[in-house]
Amino acid sequence: MISYLSMSGMKCFNCGKGVMYGHAVSHAKNRTNRLFKPNLHAAKMVVDGRSLRVRLCTKCLRMIKKEIKEKIVKPQASVAPVATA
Repeated sequence: MISYLSMSGMKCFNCGKGVMYGHAVSHAKNRTNRLFKPNLHAAKMVVDGRSLRVRLCTKCLRMIKKEIKEKIVKPQASVAPVATA
């Protein structure tokens, strides 16, 4: 038997994605219950000025990393205008 109490903590901190229930369907169309678990990873984030250890799904983790990367502005190469005579 699966402990559903331990599954209650399996939610993404950002989007709320959690455990979904469905059926495993065999070639003979026999259906048995199964769980679809989210792909969660532990990450450290600053929330309301304090550092928290949260669980994020991989989609949210990639999105947050991308936002952080875009905030760090890279200096662009300056191109001198070409003088025409």
